[in-house]
Amino acid sequence: MTIDGRNDKPARPAAEKRLTKGGEERRQILRSVVAGSAITCLALAGLLPQMAARANPRLRPPGAIFEEDFLAACIKCGQCVQVCPVEAIKLADATDGVGIGTPFINARDQACDFSCDATQCVLACPTEALTHKLTRKEEVTMGKARLAAPDKCLARAGKGFKGKARGADHGAMLRYEDIDRWTPLPIAEHDYDLSLCDLCVRECPIPGAIALEPLSAEAGDTRRTPVVKAGCVGCGVCEMMCPTDQPAIVIDVETGPRGVRRV
Repeated sequence: MTIDGRNDKPARPAAEKRLTKGGEERRQILRSVVAGSAITCLALAGLLPQMAARANPRLRPPGAIFEEDFLAACIKCGQCVQVCPVEAIKLADATDGVGIGTPFINARDQACDFSCDATQCVLACPTEALTHKLTRKEEVTMGKARLAAPDKCLARAGKGFKGKARGADHGAMLRYEDIDRWTPLPIAEHDYDLSLCDLCVRECPIPGAIALEPLSAEAGDTRRTPVVKAGCVGCGVCEMMCPTDQPAIVIDVETGPRGVRRV
C-alpha cells in the first residue's frame, strides 16, 4: 500500500465465464431453431427450389419441366426409376440437400439411350413433373452436349479406337439397333475396331444431333472434330460412350425452359 492509502497491486482479471453443459446444450438448441426457421421462411417464400436448382443442377429425365417447377411438382415416388429399361434414372440422396428424392441421370455412368423411345418414364409420372405432352425423343430438352476437353478427343488427334468403349467392367447398357431394336445390351460385350474414333456420333440415338467435321482444309488431314448440332437433346450417350478416361464431350444441363420443343 502507498503512503496515500492506495493499493498498487494489479487487479485480478475477472474470471472467465464458462458455459455449463446445460448452457451449451441450450445454445445448440437455439442455433437449430434459428436455422430451421430460416429454412422454413425460404421455403414459404418459394426460394428453396430456386436455390436448389442453381446450386446443384442435375440432368433430369426426358420431359422434365422448368427446374423450379419440376422440384415443386415431383412427389419423389420413384415410378420413373422403376420403368427405365436401362436403369439410367436414380433418386438423389441426402448428400444432394434440398433435391433429395428427385430423379436424375448421371450420363457418364448410364445415359438415357431412348430404348423406350422416351415414353415410359413420362407416362409413369403421376404429376406431369415429366410432361405428358412429349410424344417423341426428338422433342426432349434435357441439355446440350459440349466438347469440354478437345485435347482428349481421339478423333481430333486423328486416332482410332479398338476394344470396349468403357472397359470390360463398365455396367452401362445401350440399344444397338443393328443387333436388337428393342433390347438394350451391355456395352462391355461390344467390341469396336475403328480407324477413326466416332463413338459419339455412331451411337447417338438422335440422327444428325452430332457430326464429325474436318479439323482443317489440308488434303490428307484425317483429323476430325465433333460438332454438336441443333438437334442435340442432351441425352448423354456421347458422354457415356467417350472412351477416354476424362470424357472429351460432356452434357451441359438445361435448367431453364424445357419439357417439349417442336421439331
